[in-house]
Amino acid sequence: MIRDQIHHAQSMGISAFVVGWYGDREPFIDKSYSVIQEQAAKNNFRVAMMYIETTQDDSATDEAIADFTEFHDAYMSAKSPGHQAYLTYDGRPLIFIFPTGGHTNWSKVRELVDKWKPAPLLIQENAPGPDANAFDGFYAWINAGDKGWDANGNNWGDSYLSNFYQTMKTKYPDKIIVGGAWALFNDAKASWGLNRHISARCGQTYRDTFNFWRREFPPDQPIPFVMVETWNDYEEGSAIERGIPSCGNNNQPLPAATAMRVMQK
Repeated sequence: MIRDQIHHAQSMGISAFVVGWYGDREPFIDKSYSVIQEQAAKNNFRVAMMYIETTQDDSATDEAIADFTEFHDAYMSAKSPGHQAYLTYDGRPLIFIFPTGGHTNWSKVRELVDKWKPAPLLIQENAPGPDANAFDGFYAWINAGDKGWDANGNNWGDSYLSNFYQTMKTKYPDKIIVGGAWALFNDAKASWGLNRHISARCGQTYRDTFNFWRREFPPDQPIPFVMVETWNDYEEGSAIERGIPSCGNNNQPLPAATAMRVMQK
């Protein structure tokens, strides 16, 4: 099953999966990550961890340090099965961070990982904040922008992406930029949903978000990565695994060749 998923993603131009990981809070997801990394190594694919921060406020830093240590030993060391498939940039592994509680002291986590050989690159969500120095780069994530969530889903994120890329280009040119692309969003079916919605706009939302970085950067200076959000998060209605709705073709998925790719230096 995982092998088929990888082959399907490759056929659509994707070169890596960034997989959510919770440490020992979610044993099943940990096992799933293990299988994905081993299969990636066998199929010329890449994989990276997105660390889902704990919501606990009094132990977040200690838990992150313990989780990172566990992950390194299990998946990034020379003895780890499939470690050669781990996604790198300039020879250094990438670790993505999805903040939830906001209680982690990332400078302390940085002190830990800087001792690894090679030290990983920590990539945080959204434009840099007060703790920007603890991170090596930032990634854009699905966002309707300052216009807010429109009931019809028409606010697809142009103002958010404009601010993200301009901030990175002008204020943090030394940081790694991971662009964001999405086709649609709808959390109405999620138990925790807030009725937020971004319309697919007959596939135009995907095309606009995927190519948005080109407005800020010349063709000969491409950003290192574009992350498509998401592959299979059906709960948030953002999954592109089955294709992207195209109203002009009986709402069938767009041809795979036009779908997406991950750009890597």
